[in-house]
Amino acid sequence: MRRTTRYPVEGANSLWHVYKTVPFWKVVKNFVVIQLARYTPFLGMKNWLYRTFLHMKVGKHTSFALMVMPDVMFPEKISVGINTVIGYNTTILAHEYLINEYRLGEVVIGDEVLIGANSTILPGLTIGNGSIVSAGTLVHKDVPEGAFVGGNPMKIIYTKEEMLKREQQTSL
Repeated sequence: MRRTTRYPVEGANSLWHVYKTVPFWKVVKNFVVIQLARYTPFLGMKNWLYRTFLHMKVGKHTSFALMVMPDVMFPEKISVGINTVIGYNTTILAHEYLINEYRLGEVVIGDEVLIGANSTILPGLTIGNGSIVSAGTLVHKDVPEGAFVGGNPMKIIYTKEEMLKREQQTSL
């Protein structure tokens, strides 16, 4: 189950209320920083930009590939662990603007996680340490530690125990 806080709105859909929920100049600053980071080939610089200007928690040796798109409105709600790889063109959302409400939720990505290209991570989720998210996955629920998941909707392909067993069999 995703852990989001719900905020009801009245009248027009919640996106019409966006600048009541997040300051306009914060979004402008975040957009500029994210666009710079999306195209820079320097991993250390990306992490510095995310930590310094977006207040994201980014672990040492974490790699954001080209074109990764962190949440432009609430990037401070994103935490990524140590030595993690976020694949090309992945989107990490900490908000959802719906018709009658908007929702905010923390995104916690653990240590040594691999997220494949073109994945989308929804708000209010935890992706456990050592897990693998296959390319093109819609992550709509928590990913257990060490699991291999994929698909749309996301399914567990191998649990941590099954992954360990496979690794032992291939090393024989």
